[in-house]
Amino acid sequence: MLKKIKSNRSVPRKLVVRTNSNSVITEQYRTIRSNINFSLPSEDMKTILFTSPSKEEGKSTTSSNMAIVYAESGKRVLLVDADMRRPTLHHTFKMSNRLGLSNLLIKKGRLQDTVKKSGIPGLDLLMCGQIPANPAELLDSEAMDGLMNLMKEKYDLIIFDSPPILAVTDSKILANKCDGTVLVVNTGKTEKENVIKARDALTTAKAFIIGTVLNNYQVSKKDDYYQSYTS
Repeated sequence: MLKKIKSNRSVPRKLVVRTNSNSVITEQYRTIRSNINFSLPSEDMKTILFTSPSKEEGKSTTSSNMAIVYAESGKRVLLVDADMRRPTLHHTFKMSNRLGLSNLLIKKGRLQDTVKKSGIPGLDLLMCGQIPANPAELLDSEAMDGLMNLMKEKYDLIIFDSPPILAVTDSKILANKCDGTVLVVNTGKTEKENVIKARDALTTAKAFIIGTVLNNYQVSKKDDYYQSYTS
């Protein structure tokens, strides 16, 4: 009898920023926030896409924690689960995925009625909603353009968590629509060749690449000084 293996898609992402605000990892997310702010050519940039070359490289964990640190900075933030093939945001925040982005794109509901409060001041969530048969077509639609414009009116920053860019075309479409893109790679897992392919794919999509987040990097003992200091 085969042992049933729990799918990674149903595993909640770790919100270390929320559970341990003084940790080294949390401080690294704040550093990433600062680096992104310094990299943006304009304060008017409101939409940031997080993607990765392949699956399970940490983009959903990174985008969720980054949304929290941006909300902590006083911004009105909307975190959108734009991975309409393997959504995870509802697992991470333990909420229903019955309504979300896919429903809005087929004109079923209004944004203000579909977003959910995260419980964190300044941070709202938009789940994926029902998984559609044609996610790429929905993301490439005029309905998506209109919805993004509406989001920009209501929020200071919109963060999109999207599928791996080398797996499907969804992220290329979103990268073209967003003001900037952050590529998340996993130390020791992501192959250099795939990082180059992901960069080339974003370039082809005419995306503005803000930078790359190196995920799961092992911190040496000498770097633990500030963790002890702030605990």
